[in-house]
Amino acid sequence: MLKKNIIDEFYSLVQVDDSDGHYAKDIKDNNYFGLPLDKIVAAEKRLRSSGEKGIAYFSMEYGLATSCYNKFSSQLPLKEENSLPENAVFSNFRVADYFFVLHSDNIIDLPIYSGGLGVLAGDTVKTMADYKLPAAAIGILWNSGYFRQKFWFKYGQAPEKMHWDPYTYPGLIPLKNRIKISLKSEDVYLRLWKYYIYSSKHDAVVPLILLDSNVEPNSENARNLTDQLYRSDNVFLKLLQRVILGFGGISALSELGYNIDIYHLNEGHAVFAFVAKARGLADDEVEKLKSKFVYTCHTPVEAGHDRFSFDDLNKVLKQEDTDIIERFGKERPGLANLTLLSMNISSATNAVSHNHQKVMHIQFPKYKDQIQYVTNGVHPYTWMSHNFQDLFEKFSAVFPDFKSNPMILSKAVALKADSGFRSQLWQAHQSNKADLCKFLDKWKLDKDIFTICWARRVAAYKRPSLILHDISKLVRIAEEIGPIQIILAGKAHPNDNLGFTYINEMLDKVDQLNEDYDKLKIIFLENYDISLGKLLTSSVDVWLNNPLPPFEASGTSGMKAILNGVLQMSTVDGWVAEAADRPIGAFFGYKNSEGSVGNEFDLHMNEDAEELYATLSGLVRLYYKTNHNGKVDASSAWIDMMIECICVAAQFNTYRMLDQYKSLIWKIA
Repeated sequence: MLKKNIIDEFYSLVQVDDSDGHYAKDIKDNNYFGLPLDKIVAAEKRLRSSGEKGIAYFSMEYGLATSCYNKFSSQLPLKEENSLPENAVFSNFRVADYFFVLHSDNIIDLPIYSGGLGVLAGDTVKTMADYKLPAAAIGILWNSGYFRQKFWFKYGQAPEKMHWDPYTYPGLIPLKNRIKISLKSEDVYLRLWKYYIYSSKHDAVVPLILLDSNVEPNSENARNLTDQLYRSDNVFLKLLQRVILGFGGISALSELGYNIDIYHLNEGHAVFAFVAKARGLADDEVEKLKSKFVYTCHTPVEAGHDRFSFDDLNKVLKQEDTDIIERFGKERPGLANLTLLSMNISSATNAVSHNHQKVMHIQFPKYKDQIQYVTNGVHPYTWMSHNFQDLFEKFSAVFPDFKSNPMILSKAVALKADSGFRSQLWQAHQSNKADLCKFLDKWKLDKDIFTICWARRVAAYKRPSLILHDISKLVRIAEEIGPIQIILAGKAHPNDNLGFTYINEMLDKVDQLNEDYDKLKIIFLENYDISLGKLLTSSVDVWLNNPLPPFEASGTSGMKAILNGVLQMSTVDGWVAEAADRPIGAFFGYKNSEGSVGNEFDLHMNEDAEELYATLSGLVRLYYKTNHNGKVDASSAWIDMMIECICVAAQFNTYRMLDQYKSLIWKIA
């Protein structure tokens, strides 16, 4: 009787559009695609309760690691378009590239993200579930995802349209609910979807509501609005994607009956949510509304601040909406700035690192008193490898309940003199590295060779080609000190011509090193995604991060690496500036003058490449003193730094981040 009541309650709260009955095969008894259904019922009832003050978190993208974190099961066979595709490798071992590809039988991660902003949003919502907060996430169902990256020799990156099937993706359900947003010249209808994000212990849930314009009776143009993430080749597509997130998100929350008190805008993409709520309000009511909105800015780069002309806004939006935007978001006559709009309508604004706060204070001096900072973090349970989880469980007296309290990892310092811990730490790392070597076995990687990785979004300020700036010096280091394995991965936005140029340059340089493969292996992986990110951040020896300061707002890939004892080799920017006084690796490179942002296009490549090679030489030398043909010196300073990485990971996680959001930004207990 209890199970029947749970099912009845679920279907009374969640209007599943199941015309052919196939979702009912995975939603029955107390089971939702293999996870407990009663937690969904509890979350849905709580969000509708007048006694709760819910949080609505808006983000254009979500990277949820659904291929490995709380992976849903299904009675349906996995469709080919929802499976990880075969990916090519571009290396200086061209014979292997020609004959082999990388293949996995795993499911793709839910393809509604492009990179770090989305992964941060996903980690945030997972931690909201861990904290059992009354929260709902708002996003968009991207019918063609972001894009699939292909490498063409001598042509660099070739973007291909992605195809996937949302109707058979485990855990994702369409709702009968439809909403309408009214624009100046047409109405756009949106179908609602839901994906439930469980806590790491499966004892709480946060619903993710996804908006989809690919429905009748929309025009063909309107149906394409939610086709591909971050379309920037058409100003109206770009604008309308943001309108859908804001207007559509507010309408969806109302349609579902959720009681929301805090609206968190993850980037200015979502600021039209305020415009939707402010329609028709008196001045004093608008001021009260502002107390419910908070805003997180993620970029100091000019291209990251969305601007639209009022001519374009007036072609799309009704006059009452553009009036609100002009009142709060006008940068200069004729131009609206969504960053200014977001700050002007929010009760709290935060940068995503202390360094980023300093940059925002310079860029927006009028808002200096308003802009706080909450440094980003990563969700430990998602990004910590199984080998390291097992290691910490073996030392449970030092790390009690580290999964629920990752701050306890700071206690690793107490084990610095413990020879058993040092030895097992190295063994756990080598097990992770062996997994990477197995994944790339056709390319003859060796777990006892120094391995460094750069894997990020390919953008000018991140300087992806810095390590390849002078390949003759790389060869010399490998010849004189010891062999090196370099792994590279990353996508450039399809409309970023400079990013395309970097990838082409990098592939050309790799191609020049075919005769050096025995001492210098360089592997560029195609179609970088979350599953690759998890493998790489847990298995290489050194994580390379060399953005031009101060244009990295935060960065989180290095945070994932230190959770797994991977040393950092980095310029001092973003989150790294808050850990640069700790011996977690080696730091190098240009630093901007205090009080100055500098020029994001003056990349300081020559001088920073020289410093990079000097720093790399020192790390390679220390590595081979530590690991001599597979025999490890457990007393080495290298292992001291691995332990220090784990200690620092206690700070750079989403549990600490959400604690700060609760007290500083949301102001809740």
